Amino acid sequence: MRQDPEVSEEAGKSFTDLLAEELKQKEAEAEEKQRIADTKLLEAKKMASQYQKEADKCNSGMETCEKARERAEAALENQMKETALWELRARQRGWNKDAAKKARALF
Repeated sequence: MRQDPEVSEEAGKSFTDLLAEELKQKEAEAEEKQRIADTKLLEAKKMASQYQKEADKCNSGMETCEKARERAEAALENQMKETALWELRARQRGWNKDAAKKARALF
């Protein structure tokens, strides 16, 4: 059997057209997948940024609380020293806890 050159050329064009169409479809699919991936990446970056902002606020709040706790601790320590000093002065002038309790009980 002999091959007709026109038929072979037509078949070649048809095959080429099919391959070109398939390639276009694959490119379109790849572009769509890339667009979806880019969108998801952007969303992930936005969420990460939001979480970082929340973490920064939390850390700032923790630092504020820690500083306030340290100030309160220092104030308490100073108050305890002052109380001990006043109690020492009172004892030096004859005051004692037992006498104070007995005096309160009388009134």
